[in-house]
Amino acid sequence: MHGPCDRCQEIKALKYYPVFWNIQNKKCVVVGGGEVAARKVRRLLACGARVLVVSPQLTPELAALIADNSLEHVALEYHSRYLTGAVLVIGATDDENINDAVSRDARAGCIPVNIVDDPQKCDFILPSLVERGDLTIAIGTGGQSPALSRHLREELEGIYGEEYEVLLRILGKLRPRMKGEAGGKTWFVSLITSGVMDLIKEKDWKKVKKLVYEITGEEVAVE
Repeated sequence: MHGPCDRCQEIKALKYYPVFWNIQNKKCVVVGGGEVAARKVRRLLACGARVLVVSPQLTPELAALIADNSLEHVALEYHSRYLTGAVLVIGATDDENINDAVSRDARAGCIPVNIVDDPQKCDFILPSLVERGDLTIAIGTGGQSPALSRHLREELEGIYGEEYEVLLRILGKLRPRMKGEAGGKTWFVSLITSGVMDLIKEKDWKKVKKLVYEITGEEVAVE
């Protein structure tokens, strides 16, 4: 017989596998139509997913997205049939019975599921994110402290500014050459330590371009 302490130990022992997942053009279902659901929908759409929202009521933002044909909508109560063909499911309602059903049905169908604010019903949890263009920094606490995740995100947002978006674009353009050259790593270190970040912050694109050329021998567009 297992007591409450055994369950606590099980939760503490849980270790999540971090992954960046391509869900472009894949069906993802969000059950719920409130503000939390809207936040989840925005993230899924930004990643190119085909989103189906299941909820009788919607926020104005979700209603506008549906009117714009940005996502599909079933204006009915949840049913397991709406999960057919989905690769990912998020339950974002304030009804525990519905959330239980979403979790149970998704797991029965081997579909990864997230129930907002209820890690025990989740196969995955969503990290706090710092995004600078294609640069994404994910922060997770194993579901133990979302407040700490938010705190760290705000701290990192101050450290990693918009200049990192430009730097990553430059590195992306250099990558084909750098992969084929033994000196690729040397170029990277030289760029990072060259003061190029300060020039990017100052938006002195002429000097940025000149510095990149001097170090790599490559002409790149930097704006």
